[in-house]
Amino acid sequence: MNLNSITRWWNSLSPTQKLIFSAVGLIVLYALFTSGGNILSLDRLIAKAIIVLIAFPVHEFAHAASAVWLGDETPKQMGRYTLNPLVHIDPMGAILIFLTGFGWAKPVQWNPRNVDIDPKLASIIISLAGPLSNLFMAAVAVIVAINFVPTSGFVGQMLIFFVYINVLLFVFNMLPVPPLDGSHVLFALLPGDTFQLRAMLSQYGFMMLFLVIFLAPRVITTPTFLIFDALVALFS
Repeated sequence: MNLNSITRWWNSLSPTQKLIFSAVGLIVLYALFTSGGNILSLDRLIAKAIIVLIAFPVHEFAHAASAVWLGDETPKQMGRYTLNPLVHIDPMGAILIFLTGFGWAKPVQWNPRNVDIDPKLASIIISLAGPLSNLFMAAVAVIVAINFVPTSGFVGQMLIFFVYINVLLFVFNMLPVPPLDGSHVLFALLPGDTFQLRAMLSQYGFMMLFLVIFLAPRVITTPTFLIFDALVALFS
């Protein structure tokens, strides 16, 4: 691809798409310059691969399974009621996991008109299912790492990092910013019609996320370390 092709591709993007690509590029550069070489360590690379191939599919399957359990067959019809990673992987989200430690998979679609309970309650249950699956996987990995594997060894370090990323994904996804799961919980809890608020936050959601990541990263890292330490203390 030559410079002219890149220029034409860039000019074909909408302002929002240009903002997203620019922000992602900045995050990648930030991760490369601040990782201290850890980004290429084998134990972390394997842990991130497990995140992409197992944790992401489990997260999205949890959304799909909870929707089906509540009466909506949409995830089955769209082929998302499965643990097959190829169905769930989003290329950019997977790349970001390897470069930054956080990312995303393809969101599961469901129809609130098909569920057997109040749609707002269904939205809360389905939205929480994904992040809670990350917390569950983190807890299982902590139990294995502490009780069955020397934490100072290669496998132990890989498991500990796997725990950390899962907790990070739990915290990240619970932020009340579209398109993250926490925003769906927020909209379901708010009284009345939230269409205008949803539209406004959805328009600026990615920008808000990048501002948090760059300007207030402790909003994510502080609860992540607190939950991580709590899990280790609980199962030690």
